[in-house]
Order: sequence, then C-alpha cells, then structure tokens
Amino acid sequence: MAKILDGKAVSQRVKNALKDETEKFVEKYGIKPGLAVVIVGDDPASRVYVNSKKKACAEIGYYSEEHALPESTTEGELLSLVEKLNGDEKIHGILVQLPLPKHINEEKIINAINPKKDVDAFHPVNVGKIMIGNFDFLPCTPAGVMELINEAGIDLTGKNCVVVGRSNIVGKPQAMLLLHKNATVTICHSKTKNIKEITKNADVLVAAVGRAQMFDGDYIKDGAVVIDVGMNRLENKKLVGDVDFESAAKKASCITPVPGGVGPMTIAMLMKNTLTAAKNAVLGK
Repeated sequence: MAKILDGKAVSQRVKNALKDETEKFVEKYGIKPGLAVVIVGDDPASRVYVNSKKKACAEIGYYSEEHALPESTTEGELLSLVEKLNGDEKIHGILVQLPLPKHINEEKIINAINPKKDVDAFHPVNVGKIMIGNFDFLPCTPAGVMELINEAGIDLTGKNCVVVGRSNIVGKPQAMLLLHKNATVTICHSKTKNIKEITKNADVLVAAVGRAQMFDGDYIKDGAVVIDVGMNRLENKKLVGDVDFESAAKKASCITPVPGGVGPMTIAMLMKNTLTAAKNAVLGK
C-alpha cells in the first residue's frame, strides 16, 4: 500500500515555521505582514477557502482584511478596490478569489494587482519570472505540490513527470516547477490522445483536470508518485479527487489523499508568499 503524503501535517509544519519567522520579523521591523482577500458573490467553495485563509492569518500572526462584495459589484468598482489596496502600506499581499462573476473580466483584475503584492502569482510579470526561474512568488497549489514532493524526499532529477491539465493556475506552472527540478515533463489535456499510455509511464503523476476519480489503478505505473490536485463533490456529497484513491494506492509508492493532501498546502504556500511580500516591501525590493 502506498505511503500517504499528509498535506495537513506538512502544512502545519510550514505554518509553524512561518509563525516563528513572523514573530522575529514583527520584532525587528514593527510591521505585521498584511493580506487582503477579496471575494465577489457568494460561491460556497470560495467562501470556504476565504475562511481558511483568514484562520491561517490569525494562526501565524498576520494582519488580514476581508472585502466581501456583492455579486452585483461592477468591474469598475472592483478595479477601484484593487487600486486602493495597491496603495495601502498595511497590505503586502492581495488575493482576489476566483472565479469572479461572469460580467467581470478576470484577466483585467489580475493585471491590475501590483505584481509585488500578487501573492497568487497570476500576474504576467510573475508568470514570466517563474518561466525563467527567477521568481519572488510561486502559484500556491503548484508550490504546495513541490513542498509535498520535497518533504517525501523524492529526487525529481531525470524522472518522467506527467501533468494532466493545462490551466494557468495549476497545470502550466506545475510543469515549469517540475522542469526546474530537472524532471522530464509531459503535459496532457483534453485533446491528448492515449492519455492512459502516457500516464502509465509516469514516475510522478500530477492529476489536475477536475474530473472525479478519472485516474484509477490502470492509469498508474507500479511505484509511481501520485499527486491529486482535484477537488470534486459526488452526488452523495462526498469529496473526492481526480484519482480513484483505493485502486491507485495499490500501485503507487506515494499518494496524496483528498481531502487532506494538496488543499492544506495551498493555504500554507499563500502564507509563505505573504511573508515574502512583506519582507520585500521592507527591503524596498
């Protein structure tokens, strides 16, 4: 049976280290790292994420603000708020919770965030920095995946890594981070032919497609590391990933559970980015 990569335990270790670092930072500079989270509308999943982020800020010792705006908020109003937060010295990180209502252009909002406060690392400036390997921030979910792999003591050099999914939030940056660790990377997506043949050759499989339990044991190479980024709710309300955990765990050497795998790591990496942004602000970077 596969070793479980416990995101709850690893994220707690990361947050404990950040708490110690934050105490020293506050003592030295008299400034608390500040995070502003903006949520538009009342998407239940977004609300859960926002609450988790607030709780993590309180736990580590950050200053946090929540700006909960109604669904009817205009693009112009949201842009005005982002501009105000860009100029607020108490705020080092700005996170606009996605998805936004359909009448608001997400790209325009992301581009309006000061790249130095873009703790989601979605701004084109930060995306470009990740591409060349000279970055301040990493997107939180791919960074969390890398932390789990690192914590498990897995050397990616020369490994055959397959990422299924090509979103700007997970798939593309995930592939780049694996590449930076000297892996050989294949990206699969909805137009890829023979996905099963490709994933069966993966030493490391990262599943990020948003299709419940798509990858069962038949997709997994014996001894592979399986990272499940998916978060899907079945009709019976049970939360599952993109991987069929039971059958995949019989073949994998390491596997992340859902929930309790990648999810908690995403929050921990956001906290890490916020402290980095605060440090950079103090140092005038």
